[in-house]
Order: sequence, then structure tokens, then C-alpha cells
Amino acid sequence: MLLGVIGDDFTGSSDIANTLSKQGMSVTQYSGIPEQNADAAVEAGVVSLKTRTIPVEEAVAQSVEAANWLLQQGCQQIFFKYCSTFDSTKEGNIGPVTEALADLLGEDKIVMCPAFPTAGRTIFQGHLFVGDQLLSDSGMRNHPLTPMTDADLRRWLGYQTKWDVGHIAYADIESGSDHIEQLMAASSKSMIVTDAINDQHLRDIGTACKSRKLLTGGSGLAIGLPDNFRRQGLIKTSSNPWHGESGKAVILSGSCSIATREQVAQYKTCGPAREVTAAEIIEGTTSAAEIAAWALAQAQAPLIFTSADPQIVHAAQDKYGREKSASAIESFFGQLANQLANDGVSRIITAGGETSGAVVLALNIDAMEIGPEIAAGVPAMRVTGRDLVIALKSGNFGQKDFFKHALEVLEHA
Repeated sequence: MLLGVIGDDFTGSSDIANTLSKQGMSVTQYSGIPEQNADAAVEAGVVSLKTRTIPVEEAVAQSVEAANWLLQQGCQQIFFKYCSTFDSTKEGNIGPVTEALADLLGEDKIVMCPAFPTAGRTIFQGHLFVGDQLLSDSGMRNHPLTPMTDADLRRWLGYQTKWDVGHIAYADIESGSDHIEQLMAASSKSMIVTDAINDQHLRDIGTACKSRKLLTGGSGLAIGLPDNFRRQGLIKTSSNPWHGESGKAVILSGSCSIATREQVAQYKTCGPAREVTAAEIIEGTTSAAEIAAWALAQAQAPLIFTSADPQIVHAAQDKYGREKSASAIESFFGQLANQLANDGVSRIITAGGETSGAVVLALNIDAMEIGPEIAAGVPAMRVTGRDLVIALKSGNFGQKDFFKHALEVLEHA
């Protein structure tokens, strides 16, 4: 294994697995830290964790354990992958995890670059944009767990780390990889936010980091990494054979992002849909068994969703508590996915990082093979050793007809 990735959630992990696969690496995505060694043919291993919103100490411990496993597989470089909208609180977990990984690897200059221009995430003057909006003006300001209220990545990261926070600005990024590498070498111990507004910037940053043991960011930064190994003759030409599944399908959506709510509204016009509220789940007026029975009775792929408007989400959190509401919804989707898979469903689409993580864990998935791209950042995936294909969609990703298109790719591609 050449490159080891530690993802702080499952959708983000599939996102970067997709990017690396498209760049010609042999990629396997793991659910949690594997107990066995990786197959010798794996060039990039992506360890999917669910550490984005757990206590800092737990996130650090799990991330370090994942890094140690990846190093045991021979990885020359570790990539800590977080969301392209830098999802975190003032307490962490991005800064503390980065510090711990840097200490483990003996690294003192670390790129911090969540930019993903293909999905509309760019960084200019240290500020993160979503499309033409500052991050703090986007829908992420209403995220139920990690509301992003400041677009200045330097300032937000500064709350999370004792390290200095540096910055390489647009004009320097435009000067190319050699110049970026020189600036990094000359800097003091620091986490370095890099501007990036297009894919060439990401390729140049990746090239400049060829000798770094640790780098961090969104999946976009990964487009520049395979060529570093390819130039050394270390990457073999590989293909990822894929075949879909034509059996029963289901869509499970727990994301409250603007993009997902638009996708839910679109799918409701052409397919069966059932909304389940936090109140129904917490108060026990519905159950996973009841919703599974309804889903299996549908002639078309059903959509089960809790993707409510922000004010409805906040009202539920005020009544039941943020953690209780989130935990109940995740547990519900996990139970539902497990029951449906046991009843023969062979295509599962999830929307939302927390929902996707709960589903993957409930299904006891060990590893996933990367298939064709459904949308930017979202690949089709086959569960290793099972007749089950899945798509794990980050809340903000995908076009309005994503669910319909995903069903088709998982079946026919």
C-alpha cells in the first residue's frame, strides 16, 4: 500500500476513494480499522471512521490507531480527509486529530486544503466559498451538528490547535508546485491553509507535498497525489471491474442540507416516499420494522427520509436534545437498513454523513470496492463478498435527480 487515507466519515471516505480510483490507483475502502492486513494489490487504502462529531479524545485515538494500521501496510504517506466544508466545531476535531497524526509521523508542516472546485468549494484569501457564497452564508450555517459560522479557515482552525496557522495565498499558488514547496520548506512549524480555486491548483499543491508524510484536506486535493507515485514507477495500471445489482432498492435520507432536501422533493414527484420524524422515532410511534414492511411492499424503490427544514430540526433538538435526536435517527436508519438487507434489498442509497455511517456500521460492512462515479464525489460501491451495492452521498452533493440516477447506475453500470 502506498497511500493511506483516514476519513472522518463514511461519505467523505467514499468521495476520496472515488477520486483516487479515477486517477488510476487500486483502491479499497474499509469500514473502520481492519483486523487483517490489506490485500497486496491495494495501492490506496481508505479507512472510514465516524469521528467527525465524537469527543475529541476518541477521535484522536481512533485516527492514530488507523494511521498505525496503514503504516503497517507500508504506506509512504497519510492523508487525513475531512469535509470540503471543513465541518467542525471550535473545539475540533480537525485540529486535534491533525496534531496527533503529525506527532506520530514526525511532521511539522501540514497542508490544510478542503477545496473541491468540482463541487463548488474554493478557497481564496484563506476564506472558504460554497459556490459564490462564503461558507458562513451558505446552508452550512444551519448544520445541526457542526454549524459553520465563520468562513475564515485560518481563524476557525486557530480555535482548534495550539500550532501556528499559516497561509499560502492565491498568487503564490499560481506560481506552481516548486514555489509552493519552497514556501512550505521555509515556514516554521505550522498548519498551512492553501488557497485553491481550480483543479490545477490542487495538482500543484499535491505535487509540492510529494515528500510530506502527512497532508490533510478534502477529496479534491487527492487528484494530485497518484502522479507522485506514478512518477516513481510505483503505480500499476489497474482496472476496477464492476457489475450492478438488479434486485430491490431503497433510499435512506437523513441529511437536512439544501441539496438533499431538493433531491427529496424531486424524487417524491416520481417515486414512493415516506417521511419519518424525530418525534415518531423517539416516542416510539413508528418502528424500523413497520417502515421496512411498507418499503418492501412498494413496486418502485422507496425513499424514507427525515430531511426536514432547519427550523423543524431545531425544534426537535430543543424538545429532545441534540444528541438524543441525532442518535435516535442514526439508530433508526441502521436498524432499517439491516432489516431491509436481510429481506433481500440489494441496492441501498444513503444521504448524509451520519446516516451513511450508521448504515454501514449496522450492515457490518468490512470493505467496499469502488465502481463508477454517480456524481462528483459519489461513487457506486460493491460490498466485498456480498451481492450488495451501495452509494453513500454527502448531504451537499449531487444533482436534483441524484436518487433516480443513482438507482440506475447501481443496477446497470
